[in-house]
Amino acid sequence: MKEINIQIENTSNDTIVKFVSNSLLINTGSHEYNNIDEAKNSPLAQQLFYLPFVKKVFIAANFVAIQRYDIVEWADVQEEVRVQIENYLNEGNSIVKEDTTKKEAIEVYAEVTPNPAVMKFGTNKALTQSDVELKNIEEANQYSPLAKALFTFPFVKEVFISENYVSVTKYDVVEWNEIYQEIRSFIRTYLQEKKPIISKIQKTPVEQEEVKTGITTDNLDDTSVKIVEILNEYIKPAVASDGGNIAFKSYNAETKEVSVVLQGACSGCPSSTITLKNGIETMLKEMLPNQINEVIAING
Repeated sequence: MKEINIQIENTSNDTIVKFVSNSLLINTGSHEYNNIDEAKNSPLAQQLFYLPFVKKVFIAANFVAIQRYDIVEWADVQEEVRVQIENYLNEGNSIVKEDTTKKEAIEVYAEVTPNPAVMKFGTNKALTQSDVELKNIEEANQYSPLAKALFTFPFVKEVFISENYVSVTKYDVVEWNEIYQEIRSFIRTYLQEKKPIISKIQKTPVEQEEVKTGITTDNLDDTSVKIVEILNEYIKPAVASDGGNIAFKSYNAETKEVSVVLQGACSGCPSSTITLKNGIETMLKEMLPNQINEVIAING
């Protein structure tokens, strides 16, 4: 059995720290607990609430986030908490006990996107904390049972799963008005039955680049870090609303070129490559003067 390692990750809220696992923790969305009574289905969260400074616990696919009371600073206790979580997981203890008898009130709605080949299926259920893009059923077999199930439809070409939506790319053999209701109902039933969504965390474009170059995310230069922050704050929310995603891939300090990967509805869209490239390029040039010459947009 693979040893679980936990890393500490700060957030924009100084009262909240994420304890990130190198292995998948749970398959079914995310769980938030405000007190020990709410955590009856999570032995891990209950144990954490015995720590007097723990205010809230949030358990997701590959991390546990904890909000503290002001009686302590994270710098004083975070290593102790990290070790406690790591030991608990490596002992094989239960994280969350799912109640399979209770059906969630799942809503799934369909939205058109700027890409005529892609439909966005949004939901009120958290699906994943790490975006997953599947180009074929072989990739789906590795990373996502939900995507694997969707690929059984002969008209499904690609699947992109984000935090609270699924973008489906179809082949041209059918029109969306003929099939979107079927897909919407299928996803809703799948989620209601609490079937697994993600089976393995997929490497991001940055992590894929690390494998090739040996450069780690922690060693990104200052300009790359600023680019990632700008993309996350200003660009990602806008493209997510259209069922797409944009991910930083690399920055060449010599040529001042930025490479980004377009995913979901943005990938292969007739208009998105030019629109996003120009929009991102303009924004980066304004916010990082003399550091950006060109943005290269790559379809995922």
